Amino acid sequence: MSEDDLATVQAEFPGYRIWREIFPGRDRYVVRSLVPGLSPHTLITSDLTEVREALKPVSPPGPEAFTTGRTNVARMYAHWLGGKDSFEADRMAADSVLVRFPEVAEIAHANRAFLARAVRHVAQQGVRQFVDFGVGLPASPNLHDIARERVPDARVVYLDRDPVVLSHARALLATDENIGVVAGDLRNPAAAMTVPALAELISAPEPVCVILGCVLHFLPSTEADAAAAWFRWWMAPGSYLVISAGTSTGTDPELLQQLQAAFGDAAPVTGRTAAEIAAWFDGLAVARPGVVDVWAWRPDSVRRPAQSRARILAGVGRKPVAGTGCSLERDDWDVLAAGGTSQAVRARPCTST
Repeated sequence: MSEDDLATVQAEFPGYRIWREIFPGRDRYVVRSLVPGLSPHTLITSDLTEVREALKPVSPPGPEAFTTGRTNVARMYAHWLGGKDSFEADRMAADSVLVRFPEVAEIAHANRAFLARAVRHVAQQGVRQFVDFGVGLPASPNLHDIARERVPDARVVYLDRDPVVLSHARALLATDENIGVVAGDLRNPAAAMTVPALAELISAPEPVCVILGCVLHFLPSTEADAAAAWFRWWMAPGSYLVISAGTSTGTDPELLQQLQAAFGDAAPVTGRTAAEIAAWFDGLAVARPGVVDVWAWRPDSVRRPAQSRARILAGVGRKPVAGTGCSLERDDWDVLAAGGTSQAVRARPCTST
């Protein structure tokens, strides 16, 4: 194949560096992953067609047929929030968890409140486009309503792989040309983010806010780590990554078992340690107060849950702009302008790429 063919394959797979090595008696292509967790890490072959086939993402299984008799994670979560879009199987499974761990409903509300605060924070920084992966069933106020409090022309794309969620979202959320609802699987973010309906609204070279709210703990560890790494790589400098996820650190092991029993084979439950969740923000400037309990991230009022057998950790990270390190955000400047100390600002966890 020609050098033009090599350039074409390289453009198809920007997460890899692909080059040709020509030595006496040896002509081969070498492929190296540029993104932590992206597989394969290394590939060596003399056939460029084999490179394309090896790097082509494996399509995850398609959605199962709709049935009211099988529990659904989104409908169970909606029930914990007090919503009505659930069926008897969902309510029975969700309530079976609440019998032993009633604080699960409280922590679900706390997660919803965190996501609202995080979106307001990011919109305040001037970000104008948002991607919500694993949106779940609509619940007012929705992400685009919150973002548009600060950015009236904010562009928002909701993604999910659940056909029930997608049907509700398309009916209730896609209310204007700046809101999209796209079928996408977090196990294959590269494919999801190249869907034309998303690309029409989201400009990859511009700062974007990616929201992974209570979804990564439904993936096996390797897939969750790879998804977080992929978004850190894909996001333009100045972008934000918002994550909340259940943690095994400080959570009653019996709760994790009950959740898995309630969800059944609809989703795995992978409890990650606090350190593993914090690692999803590697290379990002983490906004104050860091990766903390979901209720403790910049709360409107400090209200610690009465019981702490269920924990969700949350954080907001900004991808630094080259050459600026961890520059201050707008609300940091507000702290200083209001007479706050620069020491408080500098105390924010911060790393740079």
